[in-house]
Amino acid sequence: MTEIDVLTKQTEDVYNWTHKLIKTIPLEKWDMLPGVIESTISWQVGHLIMSHYYHSIMVIVGHQMDIIQKIPLKEHDELFTNALPRKSVGKINPSDLINQLTMVQHKSIDIIKTLSLTGLQKKLEPMPTPHPIAKTKFEALNWNINHTMYHCGQIGIIKRLIDQRHDFGLRRRED
Repeated sequence: MTEIDVLTKQTEDVYNWTHKLIKTIPLEKWDMLPGVIESTISWQVGHLIMSHYYHSIMVIVGHQMDIIQKIPLKEHDELFTNALPRKSVGKINPSDLINQLTMVQHKSIDIIKTLSLTGLQKKLEPMPTPHPIAKTKFEALNWNINHTMYHCGQIGIIKRLIDQRHDFGLRRRED
């Protein structure tokens, strides 16, 4: 298995895990802002859209017009990058966020599959703001995986606060 295969598999797994979590949360609860944690499911998903675009698309191959034409990245950047989650409450339909997340994730996987082993060690595409973690394409893609799982943890905590504990399939069933 090559590094490309491992990155592809790990990225697909973390994206699938994200969807496994979010699909269990009723859409009408996505903008609930529990007092103990200053975040919402909508903000978490919007943030993942932006982070996937940045860490696994933009710094890897540059801006992608097909994504830019379908997702309001400028608006999303204002709502989901540095803004407080309460600023995004009621601004974006959760179903739209799910569709946009899926679109960015598919594009991300497609891009990873086109890379070569030597391409992974190349420097990132030049950006006005340097990447906070990575210097190479491999490092950016690896960070995308880690960052996504950090947010899955946050999504799991929010789900527990606004809905119910996530059933990981590990509980004993009572007869």
